[in-house]
Amino acid sequence: MEKMAGSLATVLICDDEPALRELIRISLEGPYEFVEADDGEESLELARSVRPDVVILDMMMPRLSGLEVLSALRQEEELADMRVIVLTAQPATREQALQAGADIVMVKPFEPERIAAAVEEVLEDRA
Repeated sequence: MEKMAGSLATVLICDDEPALRELIRISLEGPYEFVEADDGEESLELARSVRPDVVILDMMMPRLSGLEVLSALRQEEELADMRVIVLTAQPATREQALQAGADIVMVKPFEPERIAAAVEEVLEDRA
């Protein structure tokens, strides 16, 4: 499902911490629609139903980990090219996320400006 010219980009924020989801929303200055999930299963369900332009995905979530969600996205033909930015508190998992197909991996804590720049970067790559 392609976005119509001039429509808002949809960002799916997947994190079990409400405060971090809010920080990400506030950090993204731009014409975005937000959808939020607080666990891995909900993240995958929303990715399938909403088809967001960008997924911001925490590695450590209940029910399914971010890595499991990312692997599932990359295995589904219709979702395989979805842009995914992974957030991790454990730098050691950075390589795992990249190997699983993350477009960008950011280590927490991150500067709010960096998340905005990462979203812009993946949206430009998609265009």
